[in-house]
Amino acid sequence: MCRVRQPSTQPQPSTPPFNAPAARRLRAALGMGPEHVAYGMRVSYGLPYVTPDLVVAWERGVTAPTSPELTALAGVLWCSPGELIGRPRTLREHRIARALAPEDVARAVGVDLRGYLRMEESGDWRGTDRQAASLADILDLSPPDFVVVTGREDRLADLLRSAVSTRWQAYVRPVAKIAPVEREPLERVLQELYDDYQGQMVASLSWGGNVAARASSDAGRDFLDRIVDAFWDRIEAEG
Repeated sequence: MCRVRQPSTQPQPSTPPFNAPAARRLRAALGMGPEHVAYGMRVSYGLPYVTPDLVVAWERGVTAPTSPELTALAGVLWCSPGELIGRPRTLREHRIARALAPEDVARAVGVDLRGYLRMEESGDWRGTDRQAASLADILDLSPPDFVVVTGREDRLADLLRSAVSTRWQAYVRPVAKIAPVEREPLERVLQELYDDYQGQMVASLSWGGNVAARASSDAGRDFLDRIVDAFWDRIEAEG
């Protein structure tokens, strides 16, 4: 029987997105059994409740390790915490993936620790542009991750939708203020997205009738729903 911890009435530490197959693969590559992992976490990291059954439960995706448990697991498996995390999305997840303490990030960014932790807990970034740039540097954030972590993705989506449906030239500067992208590739990508969207709408309407109107509406809505992903895909292709 798999023995996992019972739910507690006390608040639990946040659980980062866990890559269970990676944990299982790394353990096997080291020639370790779940009992070896559990023993290492108990003895070296002071987690007396960790059992082989709990390690197996993590690897099967039945439950996921908390942040302290993941850090300890990474230490036992001789890897970085980032190798055991699925694609991080939040500020806290990116910090954990880089194996950084909150104090380190707060100091590098130039905010007090309590204020930084509030931003982690709420998911509401309130730093200045300069502090955001420092955050991107210490966490090694890609441009898409930077936009998500600083809470700007919805605003970017709104700007991109407006750019492809009106005059894209008017949105170069507003988009550049949100997304850390060079101006020339940004202009090319916005024009490409505009041309694709307008061409799709014209092609659908050229069929004529109510069916065409519905097809045009569906095609346009789908394009706009995927606009942020399409934007980053094309920025990446620009190299």
